[in-house]
Amino acid sequence: MTRPHTGGSGPFDPAAAAARATAAILADTLEGTARGVVVDSPPGAGKSTLVVHAARELAAAGRPLMVIAQTNAQVDDLVLRLAEKDPDLPVGRLHSNESDPYDKALDQLDNVRKSAKASDLAGLDVVISTAAKWAHVQGVEPWRHAIVDEAYQMRSDALLAVAGLFERALFVGDPGQLDPFSIVGADQWAGLSYDPSASAVSTLLAHNPELPQHRLPVSWRLPASAAPLVSDAFYPYTPFRSGTGPGDRTLAFGVKSDGSAVDRVVDEAAESGWGLLELPARHTPRTDPEAVRAVARVVRRLLDRGGAATSERSPDPVPLTADRIAVGTAHRDQAAAVRAALAETGVTEVTVDTANRLQGREYDVTVVLHPLSGRPDATAFHLETGRLCVLASRHRHACVVVCRAGVTDLLDEHPSTEPVQLGVTVKFPDGWEANHAVLAHLAEHRVSFL
Repeated sequence: MTRPHTGGSGPFDPAAAAARATAAILADTLEGTARGVVVDSPPGAGKSTLVVHAARELAAAGRPLMVIAQTNAQVDDLVLRLAEKDPDLPVGRLHSNESDPYDKALDQLDNVRKSAKASDLAGLDVVISTAAKWAHVQGVEPWRHAIVDEAYQMRSDALLAVAGLFERALFVGDPGQLDPFSIVGADQWAGLSYDPSASAVSTLLAHNPELPQHRLPVSWRLPASAAPLVSDAFYPYTPFRSGTGPGDRTLAFGVKSDGSAVDRVVDEAAESGWGLLELPARHTPRTDPEAVRAVARVVRRLLDRGGAATSERSPDPVPLTADRIAVGTAHRDQAAAVRAALAETGVTEVTVDTANRLQGREYDVTVVLHPLSGRPDATAFHLETGRLCVLASRHRHACVVVCRAGVTDLLDEHPSTEPVQLGVTVKFPDGWEANHAVLAHLAEHRVSFL
């Protein structure tokens, strides 16, 4: 059980704070009259838990609802979570006509009905699908309620396509993560209230500023060592706290350090929650061979040294296995290079992926190749606040960042040159400021790789 812990303003009970926030959200959703309710959720704050809770409450109140997620993996995860919490709740999984359209684990659930036609799922308490699939649904009676999951990753044009299917909606998402992805340029709409590339939430609030807005105040994922940095650097207007206090989680190794830079940064991360393995300053190809090998060595040593984690989930040490470690990169070719380097050392079960694909996922330890490491410039892509936020907020115990020296100077030499567009809300903090804040903190945990 998580203990109340002391912060800057005295004792803080994370469970009580989260319960108060959830109660207020459910009150506005179930009893309010506004057409929409917006909930901001920091990393690991229980966003999916809230979606499942709200869906069950609405169903129990006799209000059938539709749930909109952004990917098939998110839809399947929500169906499985609902079935785990309430095995008797009738749930519909609306899927595409493609082959293998859903997780086969759903076939084992007696309460889940699956179909490519919305009409086949009419009358069920909850029907879940992706925004893309819902956009093609026609000729059905509108639902009284909808829940939009990952609402900040949904483009406003996608919301417009499904808005006629429901009367009221609960929008839940993380404002600090990556912005919605678009394969075409959207400069011609920049600054307009109906910009189709803007997030569903930003457009919704631009037209309906009076809608109730809530935030989940506690991250149950990020440890006490990480929440203050991530909150200050990426969520200055919606701050949050860790659900655990100092000492509630530990990471220890059965094999002593060999004195190498890799082992020293691993020990630093285990002790403080953060570690920076700094390579010599140099401009490099994007798949920097030396940095890639350094990432692979960090992962290999994490496994070879017999790591074990204790936490509020388990007072007994739990082995740090390959499936509880992830490597995050900015680009797919970097991820592929790291996978190849790990395979050469016999490691194959560690998750290696880009920030886009790591969103929403959780691990005990993460190893991050800094997006600006070795670069000659600081582009808008590499400075995007959400990218660094995702990479820095996937871990429960520790994060090791591998980066070449000189990034701070690079940032100072390349201030933002993006054009200022009228009517466009300036994103704060911007990537320049967020990178400086994170690097300043990491500098306290730096180990030079020579």
